[in-house]
Amino acid sequence: MMKDHKLYIVVPCYNEEAVLEETTHRLKSLTDDMIRSSLISPDSRILYVDDGSKDKTWTLIQQFHQADNRFVGLKLAANAGHQNALMAGLEMARRHADIIVSIDADLQDDIEMIAEMVRQYGNGYDIIYGVRRKRTTDTMFKRATALGFYRLMRTLGVKSVYNHADYRLMSRRAVEQLCKYRERNLFLRGIVPLIGYRTTCVYYDRMERFAGESKYPLSKMVSFAVDGITSFSTRPLHLLFHTGLVFVIIAIAIAVYVTYRYLTDDVVPGWSSVILSIWFVGGCILMGLGVVGEYIGKIYIEVKDRPRYNVEETLQEDASGNSDT
Repeated sequence: MMKDHKLYIVVPCYNEEAVLEETTHRLKSLTDDMIRSSLISPDSRILYVDDGSKDKTWTLIQQFHQADNRFVGLKLAANAGHQNALMAGLEMARRHADIIVSIDADLQDDIEMIAEMVRQYGNGYDIIYGVRRKRTTDTMFKRATALGFYRLMRTLGVKSVYNHADYRLMSRRAVEQLCKYRERNLFLRGIVPLIGYRTTCVYYDRMERFAGESKYPLSKMVSFAVDGITSFSTRPLHLLFHTGLVFVIIAIAIAVYVTYRYLTDDVVPGWSSVILSIWFVGGCILMGLGVVGEYIGKIYIEVKDRPRYNVEETLQEDASGNSDT
């Protein structure tokens, strides 16, 4: 029995008006069942975080809150990005909840697994990851790039859970530890495994998006992958050094060869090899500068210490049970 534990479900939203009503209906039905089963407290809540949406997302959240105080809201003043919006919801939820589940609004993750996560929490786990069994709903390109990304992260020494996104349950103390990580370049899939505590996984089949458009096109996925790699590993910098060392060795070998041909009076003038070498080495130098630039850019963002997000409005009950905006 876990009826004394208050659950908050944190749902980041960005232009989700097409799917939000269905999401609300399903989450309400799920929490009703969990309360009847005494898995969670009747004081449990669903927290929508509006990440600067330009459609009617916040208006819908206000309507849901007025109709049922189980739905609460947090409106950010501007679009801060998915990871920052999720962090904003976690920071708000930890002040009220015993356990916190984060899930996207698009209904691709199986919400029925939340009950299983809560049961696993009752078995003594502080972090329960929602992990996809397979990627049959993805294109071949996305499956291949995702697999390559996880393998690369593991090679670079970054702790991550394969086929896990941001669908997870965390205890209050786990979230409190997470909030101590103050970097601005957030990659929660890499930070959460650093917390420690007991962890386990629940497995589910990911479904097609119920409605609306994906908020992660190819360009954002590439940017997200670069952030994940450069936020948790300095190995690309070491790789640059060793690559440069290889080129120096090759250059010495070429110099020896050219000297030998000169001494044997067998020099054949030609521009092709020179031009190709210049372009090749120049490209490697530019790639190296780009990698170094990624790290310098992150340092630049971190040292300014700007806030991750600005809160414009909240929808939350006060201590007396009245709605507080």
